[in-house]
Amino acid sequence: MKTIVVLSDTHRNLAPLEKISRVLSECDMFVHLGDMASDARELARMYPEKTHVVLGNNDFYGAESELVLEAEGRRIFACHGHRYGVKQGTAELVAAARERGCDIALYGHTHEADVHEEGEVLVVNPGCMTRYTPVPTYCYLVVVGKKAIATIVEVH
Repeated sequence: MKTIVVLSDTHRNLAPLEKISRVLSECDMFVHLGDMASDARELARMYPEKTHVVLGNNDFYGAESELVLEAEGRRIFACHGHRYGVKQGTAELVAAARERGCDIALYGHTHEADVHEEGEVLVVNPGCMTRYTPVPTYCYLVVVGKKAIATIVEVH
């Protein structure tokens, strides 16, 4: 079993990260999907072996624009989403994930939490952790063999 914390669009609001510090310390993997990738810098220092960061449309250096990760034999495509038109839907994102042999696609950019299946791909947006949303959210993703369960968690 692997536990993965997925978050996006922190936009320099670090207070929610402090509130979930225990979850971050206990998870197997942490993925920041951009805007602002630099917000994950301290976590990368503390947990270099489990922190993965991609660039968002407001990030210009310090990470890759997309990643393919593995957990329990599942392949996970991680990107910010702006290059795949996610504000108009997730079809391009799902196609990109499939092209890379992935069956889980993680994205941000829209500031709206979303978990759904599209074909054989589990699509996950953890939402936003800033003033752009009434309640900050992240995703707690559990992968056990071929099963993956994504839960959107509110940060109060």
